[in-house]
Amino acid sequence: MAQKIRGNAAEALQGLLFDGMSIMSGGFGLCGIPEHLIAAIRDAGTRHLTVVSNNCGVDGFGLGILLAGGQIDKMISSYVGENKLFEQLYLSGELELEFNPQGTLAERIRAGGAGIPAFFTKTGVGTLVAEGKELREFDGATYVMERGLTADLSIIKAWKGDAEGNLIYRKTARNFNPMMATAGKVTVAEVEQLVPVGSLDPDAIHTPGIFVDRIIQGDHFERRIERVTTRARPTTVAEMKEPA
Repeated sequence: MAQKIRGNAAEALQGLLFDGMSIMSGGFGLCGIPEHLIAAIRDAGTRHLTVVSNNCGVDGFGLGILLAGGQIDKMISSYVGENKLFEQLYLSGELELEFNPQGTLAERIRAGGAGIPAFFTKTGVGTLVAEGKELREFDGATYVMERGLTADLSIIKAWKGDAEGNLIYRKTARNFNPMMATAGKVTVAEVEQLVPVGSLDPDAIHTPGIFVDRIIQGDHFERRIERVTTRARPTTVAEMKEPA
């Protein structure tokens, strides 16, 4: 078995990056993003990228650093909201955007990883999402055809992993990461904890090592969130009964 563990993100991506490539990047918002691998792509200077990701990080962090460096030509995403630069580049025509309903994006990736070239869904019928796509009727209802997605490279983030590439995700980080692991020609994972082979409960493994080509243990994860909304803790019974 080939050695999968690499010493750092740059080493893990060595020989895999080229201008004009497509990359799937796991995560939801800033949760479960492969931040060390993204930074290594920035440092490598790879350009004209097509990136498949739920969103594009925020200004100055996550995939936002690749946008800031002009390295991304096209995003295939479902959410733009927290990144002002993303919005500006799209509206100015400097960034191409293929917009997807979130569930459709997840299913396109899952289908690509499963070798399914296309599928039909009701989501988006009668909207801009369906323009230019094949429509077909099943049992009296109209469906739109969506294509499966694959990429030259998938970069993903997990909580725990072992030397064989078996991965366990934690909570919300179990979002786009598992299906992206299956849909890249090459998959590189960064983990918070790299544990000995055999120490993971086989029933708890979310991504089997067969899908992972290289793995690194990251450190100093920032664990940012986009927005924090709080209110003062109630101090009286009357305050507790007030409507939110």
